Amino acid sequence: MGLIRALFLIIHIIVVALLCGTLLNAYVPPKIFGYLNMLSLGFPVLMTVHFCLTLFWIMTWKKRAIVFLLISLVFFNPVRRWINYTPDSGKEGSLKIISFNTKNHAYAKHKNEDELFKFMDKENADVVLFQENRFEGDHPGYLQYPIVALKTRHKLVKHGNIIETASNGNAFYADIEIHGKIIRFINVYLEPFMLEKSMVKPTADADLNTVKAKNLIRRLVPTFKLHQEQIVYIRKAVKESPYPVILTGDFNSVPNSWEYYHLSEGLQDAFVVAGTGSATSFHDYKFPIRIDYIFSSKEIKPRSYKVDRSVKLSDHFPVIATFDF
Repeated sequence: MGLIRALFLIIHIIVVALLCGTLLNAYVPPKIFGYLNMLSLGFPVLMTVHFCLTLFWIMTWKKRAIVFLLISLVFFNPVRRWINYTPDSGKEGSLKIISFNTKNHAYAKHKNEDELFKFMDKENADVVLFQENRFEGDHPGYLQYPIVALKTRHKLVKHGNIIETASNGNAFYADIEIHGKIIRFINVYLEPFMLEKSMVKPTADADLNTVKAKNLIRRLVPTFKLHQEQIVYIRKAVKESPYPVILTGDFNSVPNSWEYYHLSEGLQDAFVVAGTGSATSFHDYKFPIRIDYIFSSKEIKPRSYKVDRSVKLSDHFPVIATFDF
């Protein structure tokens, strides 16, 4: 038993060290050390192992359980970016926003744009921001940029492209007047990893799995670096905005990543403020992840947040939030 405990302790120390590594993503950019950003992808698994081992120390009456419990407090906010609880106030805000990656309507071929418009009519949102989307024809209040788009029933004051470099990602801003006030909406689709399920699915062949892992790293790290370049343009649009900002979209990045820390800088995560349950929105793989977000300036108060898992028109679920301002 003593040998098992010693082994568990070594594993636990390694897990905590890796968890601490995710905190360094706030400071170490991908162009300096891109491999560090990969730890954020494993955060839920690492946190689960940490929780189980801490529970083991508690059940075996070991004093080290106190140390690991105290360490857990450091990860309270990082955990809330994945799973959260906020008391239900029973009140929704006066401003309703939807962010939805529609995967160009290719996820379910029997579905069509009519289904999407039915969903939007039912929700009656003030602003809907799309990623990987292009509608056919002319629609009132619809604004299309490459890859990203927006639909609103309010007055569009000004808009413009944000990411100036040629890439598979894009972002634009739209200044919209709502109830006599102007808000800058920024719709983001960061560079995709262009992954296929076969690239991440393990096999019984250990050598093939090794090759897959190396190829995956070769795909991830350069994309992290492209994200860093794209975020420079997005942060500029946020900082130079003369109006309060709502920043939303598919960031192709998980919580506690370098992208999350720097896109959320000076803004509040609507899920952390007003959400309950899991924020995972991308469901195409067996292990769902959170890569869709809605952030807002401090003066725009999140009142509710949900991931609508009943809408199965894409490999993403729509993210819906309400605000007061």
